[in-house]
Amino acid sequence: MAKGKKSKQAKGPSISLKAAQDCVELTLEGKRRLDLSYKQLSTVPRSLQKLGEMDQLDLSRNLITKLPIFIDVFISIRVLDLHSNYLEEVPVTIGRLQNLLVLNLCNNRLTSVPSELGLLGKLTTLLLGMNQLEALPASIGALKELRHIGLSDNRFTRVPRCLSRLDRLQKVNLDRNPVLREETPGPQALLVSERLYLVQENLLCEDCLLRCQTEREKVEEVLDRKETPSDGSTGPPDSA
Repeated sequence: MAKGKKSKQAKGPSISLKAAQDCVELTLEGKRRLDLSYKQLSTVPRSLQKLGEMDQLDLSRNLITKLPIFIDVFISIRVLDLHSNYLEEVPVTIGRLQNLLVLNLCNNRLTSVPSELGLLGKLTTLLLGMNQLEALPASIGALKELRHIGLSDNRFTRVPRCLSRLDRLQKVNLDRNPVLREETPGPQALLVSERLYLVQENLLCEDCLLRCQTEREKVEEVLDRKETPSDGSTGPPDSA
């Protein structure tokens, strides 16, 4: 997980244009996907400026600390996956990716995101979990197509007000944040309860998978205790 990594990273390998082109694949829907995950990259290769016609770009699970300004060359990109890196900021030029539908920035070191995210008018999914965010820019409320926003494992103490402006929003994940329930009386407010979501294991990095498995085991233990009668019997109770 990015939060436990050292602050200084060794310079990763460089990727030539030819090597990057070899990582281009076609999805089942016929979309062009550039997969540069697990490449130990510490910077985004400049050679990618010549591959701006991609539909999807996967730079996840690398050592990237900063996104280049030229990220906006991917003008037609629809999916941008940057999860599990070392990002501490997002360039304002990301607001020019007007065709973006999915943006994954989970598991980085973000303490804020730029207001320019509000310019991504077609965005349906925004994943910001496992960062160090305490607030969202008000411009997020302009994402009228947004259906899913992930904010788990951050530092939110209250639900961002901008979310109330998102009429099509269907799912908000604020798990494991110190969000206080405003309706709770008295000085001892309750924390928002944790929930588990079903995901495919091959979509998770090793750290995330281990975390999910640990949480699942905890839930199973609780369920086992509830289902086991106090007298030690395993059969159903007699009907009244």
